[in-house]
Amino acid sequence: MERIFSYGTLQQEGVQLEICGRILNGKKDTVKGFCVKNIEIRDEFALVTSHEKIHPIIFFTGQPKHKVPGTVFEVTHDDLLKIDRYEVDEYKRVEVTLISGKKSWIYKEK
Repeated sequence: MERIFSYGTLQQEGVQLEICGRILNGKKDTVKGFCVKNIEIRDEFALVTSHEKIHPIIFFTGQPKHKVPGTVFEVTHDDLLKIDRYEVDEYKRVEVTLISGKKSWIYKEK
């Protein structure tokens, strides 16, 4: 199993159903050293799936006081590849350690 940390639209059940075909099991967690801002989405699949034109995106600051709350989900490798296709070009997937101590993938600003 893989872990993916979401601070945005992947937390929505409708998005999970559209991408993975099921509701994902997740737990609240936080990533530190990042801040969040918004970007405008132009990708048609992401727009249709999320029904939102504005999505959050995190960027690395390295400051321990900066924290972004979200949900960490356990997913299969196939799920992770499907999520990769959903995330637009402005995002890059990297592995981090969450405040809980769990290692997880996140999508951050390129």
